[in-house]
Amino acid sequence: MVAGLSLDQSTPNTYLDDLEKAGKFDDNHFVEPNPTWPGLKNFIASARIAIRRWLRHENNREDGVEL
Repeated sequence: MVAGLSLDQSTPNTYLDDLEKAGKFDDNHFVEPNPTWPGLKNFIASARIAIRRWLRHENNREDGVEL
């Protein structure tokens, strides 16, 4: 198959040209999320709840794995 190919039949653009074109028209890209700040009051309330849950006596501090 390769023996029948000729170098004279190359394309007018190079691999780097194809990469540059793909970057301009790529719709499959990552859009960084813009998290909103919950406000100081809500932040402190959620931290308080998390600390209370962590300090509960029924919390045996295991990782949940049982054999």
